[in-house]
Amino acid sequence: MSGLPDLESLRLLVRVAELGSVGRAARATGIAQPSATKRLAALERRAKLPLLVRGPQGSALTNDGKLVVAWATQLLAAADEFEGSLGALRARRAATLRVASSMTIAEALLPRWLGDLRRASPDVRVGLTVTNSTEVARLVLASSGTDLGFIEGPSLTEGLASRTVGTDRLIVVVAPTHPWARRRRPLAVAELAATPLVVRESGSGTRETLDRLLAKHSPVDPELALGSNAAVKGAAATGIAPAVLSQHAVEPELASGALVAVTVADLTLDRKLRAVWPKGQRLTGPAAALLQAALA
Repeated sequence: MSGLPDLESLRLLVRVAELGSVGRAARATGIAQPSATKRLAALERRAKLPLLVRGPQGSALTNDGKLVVAWATQLLAAADEFEGSLGALRARRAATLRVASSMTIAEALLPRWLGDLRRASPDVRVGLTVTNSTEVARLVLASSGTDLGFIEGPSLTEGLASRTVGTDRLIVVVAPTHPWARRRRPLAVAELAATPLVVRESGSGTRETLDRLLAKHSPVDPELALGSNAAVKGAAATGIAPAVLSQHAVEPELASGALVAVTVADLTLDRKLRAVWPKGQRLTGPAAALLQAALA
């Protein structure tokens, strides 16, 4: 493949993988089916690989197509993160409150907290950086102007003060076609530990929690390690491998049936969600108000 493919064509391919047909994917992305078919055919020509098998019941990914979708999901997540980071950088320049948050908290909980802050203090301008928990800790401790951070995971970086603002549970999810989706008995921990998984990247609170929980059984040897919840969900939904993610992150996919939760026997996947700031520093003003919103 010469150069990067068209991102919108990759996005369309991912939607076909999720929805099972070109027609449904075209409707979901707001384009006509003939245009979608042409885009996908052009993508296959550019890749010089067959990506889809088309039949009367819909479209299925080839084995090569499954790999391309997994890579595309990661690429699209990175592109979305890049675009969001540019917006956050612009917002940070004008912000009176600078916040750094792990991805799961930023997606599932922070919007409500920021809404409460906005209603109480409408003049506060917030600049938000969304990254993994390790980077959040670094930003809070560095001279970066970050006023408050939100992290997930079992460990707390030295030099940080913290307050628990909630709890979360990791769950194992698979595509509806995966054999685990039809299990009647809980999955054994040893089987989970021995299975290559789609996981978050090293440095994320989700990955750190999983690594610690499975350490006594077997080190995590991932099938794919991806940099966002969206990328992990997309790879799992296409059947690449089972995934482990926050329950908050996968609620929409569980409700729609795009992913199926798998119970694991004798394994507690709970974790704390925490607000963090430099130890010895007293939170005041908008930072203190946002912490109170998170604790409410």
